[in-house]
Amino acid sequence: MKKILFFDVDGTLYNAQKVLPISAKEAIFKARENGHEVAIATGRAPFMIRELLEELEIDTYITFNGQYVVHKGEVIYTDQIANDELQKIIAFGESRNHPFVFLNEYEMIASVDKQLTIEESLNSLHYPYPKIDATYFLQNPVYQTLLFAESHEQEQYEKEFPNVQFVRWHKFSCDMLPKEGSKSRGIQKLTEHLQVSMEDVIAFGDGLNDVEMLSAVGIGVAMGNGHEEAKAAASIITKHVDEDGLAFAMKQLNLI
Repeated sequence: MKKILFFDVDGTLYNAQKVLPISAKEAIFKARENGHEVAIATGRAPFMIRELLEELEIDTYITFNGQYVVHKGEVIYTDQIANDELQKIIAFGESRNHPFVFLNEYEMIASVDKQLTIEESLNSLHYPYPKIDATYFLQNPVYQTLLFAESHEQEQYEKEFPNVQFVRWHKFSCDMLPKEGSKSRGIQKLTEHLQVSMEDVIAFGDGLNDVEMLSAVGIGVAMGNGHEEAKAAASIITKHVDEDGLAFAMKQLNLI
């Protein structure tokens, strides 16, 4: 039975050095040769994974944790936090000296300059400090916003804004999503578009933003380096990404 394979990027495709292991690349091409469809499911923006998409010859992807879904180059679904809600969150954050970064399919823009929390968080993704425009979200679509606050401060936002999800990915930062937003919902939109079952999907991930995806698909594979919640949601736990864990799992599942 041919499957649709969804791969998270950071910690799943990319190893600890933010490099795609040769074993993972070879496994993905082999899986495609065997008739399986290959796709990306990431919290990153489309512009942040262009080189990876080209290297793996992938044109189907779910980005912004499910808020921007593309099938074979065609955008089939988008979602975002409503502007009036986002404006309230920005004001709440500004009163606490918490900066933000706005993202759409083309670029990322910071609300303020020279913030160490933004610099350190984006350095972990190997991305430079963005341009500055505090009102960018008022004139442009924003499919995901990054809040730069620590976990104990995040709780204040969760209490104040119950219609928004705050999903942590770094000590200093979390993704902001619509309440129902997730990679799982993005995959659901794609399977509906293709008229296939979620049971025909295998997903690979490691982070908190992969939990819903790993539990919703036919088979969820958590990386050995994954968060404990991701492992608990998965059907299978494979080796660490730095130990060729992706290729190992794909062999176990007879995909290659």
